[in-house]
Amino acid sequence: MTFVQIIDCRTSRYEDMSRLMDDWVAATEGKRTATHAVVGKDCAQDGHYVEIVEFPSREAAACNSNLPETDRIFAEMVALCDVKPSFTDLDVVRDERLGERAEDRRDDRRDVQANKAAARRFFEEVARDGNLALVDELFAAGYRDHDVGKEEPVAVGLDALRSDVEGWRDAFDFAFTLRSQLAEGDEVATRWTWRGTHQGDFMGHQPTGQEVTMEGTTTFRFDAGKIVEGWWIYDMAGLKRQLESGPV
Repeated sequence: MTFVQIIDCRTSRYEDMSRLMDDWVAATEGKRTATHAVVGKDCAQDGHYVEIVEFPSREAAACNSNLPETDRIFAEMVALCDVKPSFTDLDVVRDERLGERAEDRRDDRRDVQANKAAARRFFEEVARDGNLALVDELFAAGYRDHDVGKEEPVAVGLDALRSDVEGWRDAFDFAFTLRSQLAEGDEVATRWTWRGTHQGDFMGHQPTGQEVTMEGTTTFRFDAGKIVEGWWIYDMAGLKRQLESGPV
């Protein structure tokens, strides 16, 4: 069930509070569970502001509240308020928009959240942990992979995907830090930081034990709950320079 938290506060220092909220967004990038937030200014009372934050569930809101960054920012926010802010927690029991059926909107939102979770599972369970059996669950059989780092930029099929994952895992002991995810329609874009230790042959570079890093973005397109197409953008040239020039 969708969950909403309403934060009611009074402050004469809203610009400072707005900057503080920007700090929280930056500090919790890739970790926060809120899906939508709106801040309104009371037209009748100066200094009165209301923030409405939406979560996929009450459990997701609890996870967000338990982030250490949330505790720190909340303490600083209270210091900016003229009086202590109040919180109202709501389970959403009716959700409608003009020209849109509420059940359709809920279905769309569930699909978006499921797609984002599937993308995250690829990075964390398949690429990082090597669970190749999960490929059949997450990807369609005719999956098309567009990769700027390959000589043949388009690969088709799950065998090619498995081979690619195995090649990277043989060459590096690595992990992804997922910075952010944006979803629109049937696509999910994930911005990530990759860090690895060079432990095997990689494009002619013999293992060095060197730690390397790379930034990139992957966009997956979904159909019927499975990933059918992917686009990878990352700095392969920068990675090769690190391997050739020594530790970064």
